[in-house]
Amino acid sequence: MTFSELRDKEVINICDGKRYGHPIDLELSEQACAVALIVPCQTGWKSVLKSVREGFVIPWNRVRRIGDDVILVELDQACQSER
Repeated sequence: MTFSELRDKEVINICDGKRYGHPIDLELSEQACAVALIVPCQTGWKSVLKSVREGFVIPWNRVRRIGDDVILVELDQACQSER
């Protein structure tokens, strides 16, 4: 799967149903393996006005399933508080 295919999918937390939006970047290891997904910190019309988009890093080991339209992640309260 290419990153452009991943960018078209919405990231959703299965713990609380929170929607994080679409991935804006992918962190890779030196061996070119996925380490983390990066999603926008802010969603909504205000994020459109920013020229630099900040991201929230979701470790790849928290990705539970990649479907046709969504990427399901499992982020409990401890993971979200690091945000």
